[in-house]
Amino acid sequence: MNTSVLNESLHEAGAGRNTVMAIAKGLAIILMVIGHADAPGVLTSFIYTFHMPLFFMAAGYFFNYKYLDRPWEFISKRVKGLYFPFIKWSFVFLILHNIWFELGILNETYGNWTGGVTHPYTLRSALARALMIVTGMNGYDEFMAGAFWFFRGLLISSIAFLLLCKLMHAKTPLKGNRAVIAICIGMVALTALRIWFNLKIAVIPNGGWREGWGIFFFGAGVLFRSYEKRIPARWWLALPLFVFLCFAAGMHFSGMNNGGKMQDVITLPLTGVAGFIFVNYVSAKIDKRCGIFRDLLIFIGENTLYVFIFHIISFKLVSLVKIWWYDLDFGQIGCHMVIHDYPGDLFWILYTIAGVGVPLCTLTLWRKTKSRFPMPRLGFLNR
Repeated sequence: MNTSVLNESLHEAGAGRNTVMAIAKGLAIILMVIGHADAPGVLTSFIYTFHMPLFFMAAGYFFNYKYLDRPWEFISKRVKGLYFPFIKWSFVFLILHNIWFELGILNETYGNWTGGVTHPYTLRSALARALMIVTGMNGYDEFMAGAFWFFRGLLISSIAFLLLCKLMHAKTPLKGNRAVIAICIGMVALTALRIWFNLKIAVIPNGGWREGWGIFFFGAGVLFRSYEKRIPARWWLALPLFVFLCFAAGMHFSGMNNGGKMQDVITLPLTGVAGFIFVNYVSAKIDKRCGIFRDLLIFIGENTLYVFIFHIISFKLVSLVKIWWYDLDFGQIGCHMVIHDYPGDLFWILYTIAGVGVPLCTLTLWRKTKSRFPMPRLGFLNR
């Protein structure tokens, strides 16, 4: 495993180790897992108002204007850091899909919240999905790789942002942050028009809703870094932001959904940016206090790729416990993403611990095994 795969796409190579942003990403990935773990409704609503915008802003935070003159270097890094891992793991899950059916991990009886279920792939459907994976970053296993939309979203958003920024610099008098502000305003306006006229970008799976918002939040991350020193890192700013996010949760403001309503044009930029600033404040406070908790969050934040990929399959371990605890039908292990019976219990905490802990513990064991038993070097491969 290459631990730098997603990290290189979320921050600038050579920019130095930013532990505050690593902690912020660690908190964000934990929030994502909680959101997928069937947590209490108010908590889930709170999380969904800002947790995915946080990742896009974190990526934009490390954007460097030098890439306007070296666009292919930027695009190459994004392709290596996002497209290739997506292809690799999508194909792994594609190959394993029917095996999971044989093992009972997936079945045609139990599915997601809305009653949808998955089915074994025929050779024809598997080949069709393989083609969609390669050509459109679509067709991945929705029940075992449901978070994979993020790879496509960040890839398209970051490259689109670069091209728009380069176009603004070349064809308009707007440069630097002014160009970024124009891009962000333009994306909000475009989203409003798309909602008003029900327009979708046909060449992007699901109409490109998340990718459009991704461009906005990527640009917001660029702006945050430019004006970071002017934003007071004080409790009297963080507290109102937290209260606002709680209000947004109570009002059920939407996150980065595949679609939207006109209200989102106003609320999502506010909740996304407010959430990022609040989490950044909390992360900075944690970073100042050395300890196991700080180091753990940094480790999680620097290895978010593996949580993205493996948290859903890790949930199945807790589903086995829940089946035993409540004497449920074993087939419920196929529920996506978790077993939905007995809502309101505390199993979401176990799901969260497993969703974060199992992938990272496995990663740690893998690294230790590799260091103790290194693969022999084959001379003819090194010539």
